[in-house]
Amino acid sequence: MKLYNVAIVGASGAVGEEMRLVLEQRNFPVGKLKLLASARSAGKKFPFKGEEIPVEELTKNSFGGVDIALFSAGASISKEFAPAAVEAGAVVVDNSSAFRMDDEVPLVVPEVNPHDIKKHQGIIANPNCTTIIMLVALKPLHDYGKVKRVVVSSYQSASGAGAKGMSELISQTKQFAEGKEINVEFFAYQLLFNLIPHIDVFQDNGYTKEEMKMVNETRKIMGDPNIMVSPTCVRVPVIRAHSESINVETEKKITAEKARELFAAAPGLQVIDDPANKKYPMPLFASGKDDCFVGRIREDISQVNGLNFWVVGDQIRKGAALNAVQIAEKLVEA
Repeated sequence: MKLYNVAIVGASGAVGEEMRLVLEQRNFPVGKLKLLASARSAGKKFPFKGEEIPVEELTKNSFGGVDIALFSAGASISKEFAPAAVEAGAVVVDNSSAFRMDDEVPLVVPEVNPHDIKKHQGIIANPNCTTIIMLVALKPLHDYGKVKRVVVSSYQSASGAGAKGMSELISQTKQFAEGKEINVEFFAYQLLFNLIPHIDVFQDNGYTKEEMKMVNETRKIMGDPNIMVSPTCVRVPVIRAHSESINVETEKKITAEKARELFAAAPGLQVIDDPANKKYPMPLFASGKDDCFVGRIREDISQVNGLNFWVVGDQIRKGAALNAVQIAEKLVEA
């Protein structure tokens, strides 16, 4: 088996750490693993296949001999260092927003558009987490009945804001339990016992940047500029795993029974849809899992070709680290 030298940029962050775990769990053919991060993380050690791998400071000279570089350190870092990785001969799989809407960069969910990977010119973009989770479920519906319009409300966990977001929610929980004043530093408001209908910055059209990512990325990944998407993104007091309430209008009628059949046959998707026995997807059960889970499948009583359903997926895994590693797996298959 051919082995590949892999670098993880942002190795000490929540997604970077998950990338390392996923590479090992899926037995990706890693020859040498290089962990890269800022100077303050340099020297830390993380386990990988029985070894302790030290974190090195990221520089533009870090990519010699690297075949695949998994980036998860933010858009500014990707813009600065990804070209250096490509110049050194690596293929970059970038988890930030830096290149997602670049016409020269494929934006890929392997269950949806794996064929786009071969179009890369050194960089492949990993979509936004909410987009990934939604499209794993939309793809089989689109293939069967062509999706025209999507109205989606996301219930996004603290993990979507990274390690600091999770830490703040945990801290607020402890503070409440101990009768202390609840401290708010990272989020705009207290997240504990609250919902915040605001993720990323507001745009001139009243939608947030996070919401517009779902609009634009969906069209690019599905290869259909005519799909209409209206999202509302909400931060909820859940540690890990995002949920989405999705209403879809299709050109061809899709019954709830047919939708269950399509979902059950789709890769990366599991159906949990037995409301009579209180069985439906929840973050509690999706956390740490690779697949996305779909349930509450029902026909929209307000329109003929409408369908409602509920999807849950682990933001750190399928919404980020796992999707990136799956892209790398497709790369080495080619």
